[in-house]
Amino acid sequence: MLTSPQSPIGDDLMYPFYLLGKELIRLGHQVSTIDMGKDYDAIVFVEMPPKKYLKTNIPLYLIALESPIIKPDNYDQNNHNCFKKIFTWSDNLVDNKKYFKINYCHKKPVELNFGERDKLCTLIASNKFKDNEKELYSERKKAIRWFEKNHPEDFDLYGFGWDRHFFYGEFLGFNLLRLNRLKTLAKLLKTDYPSYKGTVKSKEETFKKYKFAVCYENCKDFPGYITEKIFDSFFAGCVPIYLGADNITDHIPANTFIDKRGKTYEEIYNFIKNMPEEEYGNYQNNIKSFIQSEKFYQFTPQYFIDTIIHELS
Repeated sequence: MLTSPQSPIGDDLMYPFYLLGKELIRLGHQVSTIDMGKDYDAIVFVEMPPKKYLKTNIPLYLIALESPIIKPDNYDQNNHNCFKKIFTWSDNLVDNKKYFKINYCHKKPVELNFGERDKLCTLIASNKFKDNEKELYSERKKAIRWFEKNHPEDFDLYGFGWDRHFFYGEFLGFNLLRLNRLKTLAKLLKTDYPSYKGTVKSKEETFKKYKFAVCYENCKDFPGYITEKIFDSFFAGCVPIYLGADNITDHIPANTFIDKRGKTYEEIYNFIKNMPEEEYGNYQNNIKSFIQSEKFYQFTPQYFIDTIIHELS
């Protein structure tokens, strides 16, 4: 199992898996990765594995966390016959018989002290591309370009890959992805993003400088697909501008974030720029109340661990 809770794409993003391994060991189980070649009583896969691993009589379980636009085989129900039980965020699949609800989960801060902040808005995300009608990578770029064109003084961009070009697809049978290894060429062909400030060591410490954050999922309109993005902002007391799961308010109160749906960037900007301090404080108080409420439990590592261990029993 994992020996560290850290992840390069999110603060403590691997923490629940780290705790799951520790708890299984505490309960008397031996835990190892499949490459160790041991005799197993059960195998739990994080995301759909290569089919060679499915040819076994050992009970198999699947934790399906990635989105359908990245891992479509996670949600191909023809693949699900191989598994005894499946743990997923997908509200459309959960039946509490074979499919059990889990979420991306998060280590709650010991204290929620939301201090003063002097910058208006930021976006922290990697520069990615996906040819899919439900992707939101391109919508992030629309937000970036709108702020850069109209109010560059009120917006900063952070994350991996905004200072280089990425190659995709094929040309005359040649896989263009291979060109991504040519770092000098990637830097030479980069698109300029004037708002780009580099990568961050800690999302939380960066978010603490800003009042608002553009927090878009990688894709939209998948019920229950709520990742770490909105919570990274919450934990720093930064109010999210959210776009992603179409049923977000079934899980997270509407008074904790700004819903991008149906609003232009001009409308969003005017709203956040002219928001009275009292109203902003209300958003922060609502965020605190949610994080301290029972409704937040479904997003905690304890819920993640309890659900999986109970169904493995």
